[in-house]
Amino acid sequence: MSKLFVPKDYKPILDPTETQRAIVRIKTHFQRELAYSLNLGRVSAPLFVFPETGLNDNLNGVERRVDFTIKDLDERHVEVVQSLAKWKRNALGKYGVQPGRGIYTDMNAIRRDEELDNIHSIYVDQWDWEKVITADQRNNEYLEQQVRIIYRCLLELAGYINDQYPEVRVELPERIKFIDSQDLENWYPDSTSKERERFAAEEFGAIFVKRIGGALLSGKPHDGRSPDYDDWELNGDIILWNPVLEDAFEISSMGIRVNSESMLRQLEIDGKMDRKDMPYHQGVINGTLPLTIGGGIGQSRLCMFFLRKAHIGEVQVSVWPEDMVEECAENNIFLL
Repeated sequence: MSKLFVPKDYKPILDPTETQRAIVRIKTHFQRELAYSLNLGRVSAPLFVFPETGLNDNLNGVERRVDFTIKDLDERHVEVVQSLAKWKRNALGKYGVQPGRGIYTDMNAIRRDEELDNIHSIYVDQWDWEKVITADQRNNEYLEQQVRIIYRCLLELAGYINDQYPEVRVELPERIKFIDSQDLENWYPDSTSKERERFAAEEFGAIFVKRIGGALLSGKPHDGRSPDYDDWELNGDIILWNPVLEDAFEISSMGIRVNSESMLRQLEIDGKMDRKDMPYHQGVINGTLPLTIGGGIGQSRLCMFFLRKAHIGEVQVSVWPEDMVEECAENNIFLL
């Protein structure tokens, strides 16, 4: 069954041709502002990695990764990346990047187990970014400072799009609201985490939900996070209220990364101590990898939100269930 939500009387504001032009404008403008604001340099990134390095993102630990063998490497296995959360930190160490500076790249991934709906596709495209920090910057104040910088880039993009396409009329609050995941649970104890996000996003317009991955007082985490890149006490999601979908809309997941102590603690909690001998994990434990902050910002998600589209397939090319394709066609949702 299609998991499609169809907004009442939906009509796209821009036609397919102008949508393609607008996508180019959004991506060009936003990545320039992001790189300048966070002091990032652009680098190339892999599409696949060797699994034994520990560099691939395990996401929630249950998603199947796309893998294949390489003929000229004696059929050695490689995996298509699910994100570049760990690879970026390794790259910063390899390039010798100093504190206060960082990198960003286009990340393209395949997530074969994604449940397809208005905002989820098996094809993932995002700006992955990572910046070197010092030990005394591993705190909540620095995390919030970086979130505000990114949010200013979103506000600037909103102004740009409204100038280019006045008919789109993107609206965002002037400030982003910081909310601890435990506070959300306290406010809405009988609701799911997604329902809590929806209530808060509708009330405040733009929120950053902090501390994702560790168990709350209920014994459950707000959401799943791999134990070996984000510090669960120093991370979170940027979530906007989407008036087209009438729902919370995650635009970015980010955080200060684990140091040796927090990674070992989280691996133990998650029952993943077998990973600690992998090269990436040893680099964190031994301190040969730099301390960093980083995250991902969805490119198609960004275009979808700022062009007021009802489906991510209106701004990216992917594959969808036949019943979803048919229902979209019947409701003015043009899938590329």
